[in-house]
Amino acid sequence: MSPDPALMLKARAALTSVYGFSAFRPGQEEILSVILDGDDVLAVMPTGSGKSLLFQLPPIVRAGLTLVVSPLIALMRDQVAQLRELGIEAAALNSSTEPDERRQIARGLKEGTLRLLYIAPERLMRDDVIAYLKGFPIGCLAIDEAHCVSQWGHDFRPEYLRLREVVQALEGVQTVAVTATADAPTRDDIAARLFVRKPKVFVRSFDRPNLFLAMRPKTNATRQLIERLDLHRGESGIIYCASRRRTEELAQELSGLGRRALPYHAGLDHGVRAANQDAFLREDGCVVCATIAFGMGIDKPDVRFVFHADMPSSIEAYYQEIGRAGRDGLPADTLTLYGAGDIELRRRQIVEGGSPDERKRVEMAKLDDLVTLCETARCRRQTLLGMFGEESGPCGHCDVCKGAVRLIDGRVEAQKALSAVLRTSGRFFFGHLANILAGKTTEAIERHGHHELKTFGVGKDRTPAGWRGVLRQLQSAKLIVRDEEDRDRLVVTEEGRKVLRGETPFALREDVIAPGRKRAERRIVEPGDADADLLAALKALRGAIAAAQKQPAYVIFPDRTLLEMAKERPASLDDLASIHGVGDTKLHKYGAPFLAVIRDHARA
Repeated sequence: MSPDPALMLKARAALTSVYGFSAFRPGQEEILSVILDGDDVLAVMPTGSGKSLLFQLPPIVRAGLTLVVSPLIALMRDQVAQLRELGIEAAALNSSTEPDERRQIARGLKEGTLRLLYIAPERLMRDDVIAYLKGFPIGCLAIDEAHCVSQWGHDFRPEYLRLREVVQALEGVQTVAVTATADAPTRDDIAARLFVRKPKVFVRSFDRPNLFLAMRPKTNATRQLIERLDLHRGESGIIYCASRRRTEELAQELSGLGRRALPYHAGLDHGVRAANQDAFLREDGCVVCATIAFGMGIDKPDVRFVFHADMPSSIEAYYQEIGRAGRDGLPADTLTLYGAGDIELRRRQIVEGGSPDERKRVEMAKLDDLVTLCETARCRRQTLLGMFGEESGPCGHCDVCKGAVRLIDGRVEAQKALSAVLRTSGRFFFGHLANILAGKTTEAIERHGHHELKTFGVGKDRTPAGWRGVLRQLQSAKLIVRDEEDRDRLVVTEEGRKVLRGETPFALREDVIAPGRKRAERRIVEPGDADADLLAALKALRGAIAAAQKQPAYVIFPDRTLLEMAKERPASLDDLASIHGVGDTKLHKYGAPFLAVIRDHARA
């Protein structure tokens, strides 16, 4: 089939008239043109880059219904609400869909007015549902969060494995799969498991330049988090915790300090969990202290920070979780706290887990990548992007580039630590080696005779915790690695031997080996030239409308739109139409009250 150039013209027009956007984001137009040509597509694009538009726009400009497979009810609900606010006929079919809504869906399908139907994978795989849907012209099957189909991915969902059967049952319907995180093995897995035809694969830059990246060794995690939160008063954000108990304790502590903080984990009563999620979505300035159970269904664009009270489980999980900040493209902050206990716990979980050896090897490698990112003395963004196969220079916008991480000459410390590894034949790990170097006599050291080693006590000027920091940095710099054939043994690499012989310099991060010496650099997200009082008034109006409609505030207008209104101060509907995010439907629905607030502010 030859491409229809008129479809792209319609798509560009709809981008402005429906969404209120003046131009496509990088990468969108090229992928859309391929989708509109009828090809199958796998698109890997970072969070906030506009993946949803790839499957939302085609049914607006061409015939046929688009089925959207989405893993979470909350995600479906929010996307449907946003589409309806834009004047697009959309609905969701899942276990929470009320009978009246199901009847409206049936009517929309029969009359051909329904453009997008979000559906849970479990429901779509039912024979009666497939047989029913086959009676309507389906133009596309879109699969959101496509990495869920891959056992190599970080969020595997077995129900996704049967989606290829659905494609076949719908007679090879065009298939579009999108995800924010998929390395090369995961992409290959997605292509093999979801598609009946070979898809065209697009992998866009993983860079999120609006995110400030920072990592710190744990000293007093609660105090460190509170200090960072002081930079984000009145802003919404997520703090990820490793345990359910920790989410509740931290939320209670922050509430006692006057913050609107709520816990979220899978063990909470369903009603409490849903209420806390809704509060986060609908309120400004709400902090959720959560386990990883909270996240995939969150489509809130104005999350201004994502903090980790404990180290994430892998490099992919870290990228996915920080990606929930700054989806509107405005500056957002990230901070990850980590400790040796986090690292060893995760290693133990992998080793003692029931996964096949090959999967354990992959998980261990991804954990090693994350430790490297935590301990690196290089630009965070440069290091992170390199792990996804993308080259870049120093970003100038992370804690390392900003000078918050002080580097010192670490060659002598490295030589002492490497010597300790060699003198113990690599059979002992960081805690034991740190005690040897610091000269701390323990039962294990006496039992193995390690108090007789020449290296015992050569680093009495540092604590065992400091030496553990040195050893972790040696590991992150690949001066020591775990033996591929014997994971219970450390080996010194050739690069490590060069440092040991004094042939190569080595720099240490002071904050890792001497935690707590330096307070985190203050960083405040500024709203640019926007009038703060006017912005507050616009947010108040948005909040009142959203509360009346029982919707999240960003469904009415995202922060970026209000910031632009407060900066440009449009005086007419025509002026307001030029503001980012103000399409035709929202202009006529909300234009007058927002213009009234702007006029009243000008008179004041």
